[in-house]
Amino acid sequence: MIVLPSLAVNYLGQGALVLENPKTLENPFFLMFPNWALFPMVVLAVMAAVIASQAVITGAYSLTRQAIQLGLMPRFEIRHTSESHSGQIYIPRINMLLSIGVVLLIVLFRSSSALASAYGIAVTGTMVVTAMMGFFVIWRVWNWSPFAAAALIAPFLFLDLIFLAANLLKVFEGGWVPLALGGVVMLLMYTWRRGSRLLFEKSRKLEFPLADLVAMLEKRPPQRVPGTAVFLTSDPTSAPTALMHSLKHYKVLHEKNVILTIEIAPTPRVDLSERVKLEQISATFSKVTLRFGFMESPNVPRALAIARKLGWQFDIMSTSFFLSRRALKPAAHSGMPRWQDHLFIALSRTANDATDYFQIPSGRVVEVGTQVTV
Repeated sequence: MIVLPSLAVNYLGQGALVLENPKTLENPFFLMFPNWALFPMVVLAVMAAVIASQAVITGAYSLTRQAIQLGLMPRFEIRHTSESHSGQIYIPRINMLLSIGVVLLIVLFRSSSALASAYGIAVTGTMVVTAMMGFFVIWRVWNWSPFAAAALIAPFLFLDLIFLAANLLKVFEGGWVPLALGGVVMLLMYTWRRGSRLLFEKSRKLEFPLADLVAMLEKRPPQRVPGTAVFLTSDPTSAPTALMHSLKHYKVLHEKNVILTIEIAPTPRVDLSERVKLEQISATFSKVTLRFGFMESPNVPRALAIARKLGWQFDIMSTSFFLSRRALKPAAHSGMPRWQDHLFIALSRTANDATDYFQIPSGRVVEVGTQVTV
């Protein structure tokens, strides 16, 4: 009601000014005002820039968290700044990268007019990608036929592609910056995704089936100790590495053992009724699956409180969480090039600690280290 008419009038006014006096093409916005209104407009422009930058920062935090939840990036430290709004977060590492990027852009371009080429490609590229994603939403989420979805999106995509093609003429004048930045981010995501998949497949070949291990332990039980042990794993069908090393070195087993798997749903949030899934394997072993949306921050203790209401009785003060910490080394023959192996290992070293990420009490965590080649 306010923003769209105001922008329309503003742009029409700038266009009329340029048509009347082509010399104002360099800066039509500020040249529309008389001299006495110039300073207030500068203040207003600065305020608008501050608001826009805050929106960019908030969007960067939100997109980064979603990428982490979807397995496209390593875990980063995420701080919640509000007790009532789950989406109000702060990611120190992303904030540092944004500040470095802003300084580099200022040094590289030196003026806002020189930055126009990079800005144009960034905006029009975003419009093209958004239109393409809209096609998949209409097709897959709204369940339209692909032809109907394409017919609806095609006019918008056609216009966006025209704008993008026009801005691509300025690639060598600074437009290469958003393209290079996008390429680097895509490379990092692809490397992390591919390396994680290869690591999972290699680890799975070395793991023992969980059902067979439980059957062996039930027939020949080791020494039991009181309490509950929770073993985190991404593959609930195989025995967790932490469990195997615990049996190998300690030769003991807790009275109750839980194989805990955390899943990220393809939806922004998961209903509390679908948060926890319990499955009893034997008298001493059970499986617990916790589901979170990609916009939610996994909070294991809070989710386990829901499991208690479903019948799983445990005391958090007598429960130990076992995690496996992997030290990665490049393999002689890997599924990735050697440079990508080193990049994946470097990314894994920057990942935040799983204890902090899943908000598990640090005093109840036992970490078991293993060395794995990628």
